[in-house]
Amino acid sequence: MRRRGERPPREKAAVAVEEEMKSTGRKAEQGAEEYQCTGLLEQDFPELCARAGIAGVPKVTLRPAPSFPADEEPAEPTLTEALARIECKYSYFQPRIQVEREHEDPRSVRAVFLRGWKIEEEMLGVLSQCLPALGGLQAVHLWKVGLTERLLPALAALATRCPCLRTLSLEGNPLPEPAFHTLMGSDSTLAHLSLRNNGIGDAAARLIGQSLSTPSSSSRSLVSLVLSFNRISDLGAAYIAEGLRLNRSLLSLSLANNDIGDAGAIRLAEVLGPFALTQAEVVERRRLLLAEALEQSRTTPKETEGQSERPSNLHGSAAPDKPPPAKHGKTPARKKEPLRKEEVRQLKKPPELRVSRSREAKPSGQEKPSLEGPSSVQAPDPAEPPHPLLEEARQHQGSLVLPGNRALLNLNLSHNRITERGLGPFLAALEAQQREKNPKVPGQQGLLCLSLEPGLRAAPGAAAAAGPPPQNPGPGGGAGIGDLRGPRGAAREPAACLLKKK
Repeated sequence: MRRRGERPPREKAAVAVEEEMKSTGRKAEQGAEEYQCTGLLEQDFPELCARAGIAGVPKVTLRPAPSFPADEEPAEPTLTEALARIECKYSYFQPRIQVEREHEDPRSVRAVFLRGWKIEEEMLGVLSQCLPALGGLQAVHLWKVGLTERLLPALAALATRCPCLRTLSLEGNPLPEPAFHTLMGSDSTLAHLSLRNNGIGDAAARLIGQSLSTPSSSSRSLVSLVLSFNRISDLGAAYIAEGLRLNRSLLSLSLANNDIGDAGAIRLAEVLGPFALTQAEVVERRRLLLAEALEQSRTTPKETEGQSERPSNLHGSAAPDKPPPAKHGKTPARKKEPLRKEEVRQLKKPPELRVSRSREAKPSGQEKPSLEGPSSVQAPDPAEPPHPLLEEARQHQGSLVLPGNRALLNLNLSHNRITERGLGPFLAALEAQQREKNPKVPGQQGLLCLSLEPGLRAAPGAAAAAGPPPQNPGPGGGAGIGDLRGPRGAAREPAACLLKKK
């Protein structure tokens, strides 16, 4: 007979098996945590997959260099070469990780490509451990890897842990719920983000526009954003235009192959020219101006106090230098020689003391404000532009008007539903930017490249002034940013001529 409370043998065996599985899982987790990545992806990735219990580990291979057709007729391949080509052709669809290296060193991986195979949560955990160990990793390309909105936060955390990662390409990964905006937070260090062919609609465009900028925050690291081949309509274009109002870091935006019409084009064109501030933006502008005034008022008394102390110190240092008049009258003839020595010392030393003290007094009054903020407010660092709401504004019909977004250089709107009605506002915005020769904020030159429908062409006589066509086509068939050469005025004329209809 069993004692009361004693388990039967079968339950004991089941509990023992369960505890053994738990202990095995803990050991695997401890082993995965204890493993120190070496920076060799070919070694770290299989080892971490084995410790995590992942079967069918993809191979890590070098990405083949792009091949160009040769002018000469190729020789007939041998049997070995033909078999190698067939194997390479069909192995393209097998799960693998392709890498690009800076040079022959296997630790110099600069780009990682994952294409056509689904990434599970366990695999993303392995990548989160081995990719940050690659010190020179600059780009990650994930094409049709079956991402879900549950994996995007982990991917965003992975991007922040890679110190040199600046390019992230997520193409062919449609999500049922909008979540791509989590990659564009204020703490993100990504400079180039590609979200092509992800089924992004107006709801996701609203969150992306809010990530670009709001009256209280804005993205400062993102330089280029690709949103082509999605489902963005006029409403989504209006949301993105709202995000461009106070964003001064984005230089290139591609909205090609969407469903944008004239209404969305007009909203985008309004951002390029002067626009009136909303009530929320006016309130935020006043708050920023008040904070700036308070910061200056805190440092101004310290400057005046330092300046008021300087004359007293100088007079105090100069007072002992003057010889007392009583001594000159009572000094006998035999004491004239030491007095001459003292006069010589007084003539030599006091100027040095005065110069040294005046030099020491000036930095004390100038260094404190630079550390506490007034100099940073009056003369900001060129690398860190001021807040867009603090730009010079003008009054117009009872509203505050800002000069508009002049940081955007490239805008691709090709293969949309834009007609002549939507081209007029772009022409007006470009002409307004041309009239302002000297931008108020250094480095903001205005729009240099505008890609529209393929049927649009330059007006008669504009081709000769525009010069030869660009040699480096950009996304969607438009000219690239670096193709506009010469002086600023000559480079901007062809962009305005592109607004003419055939």
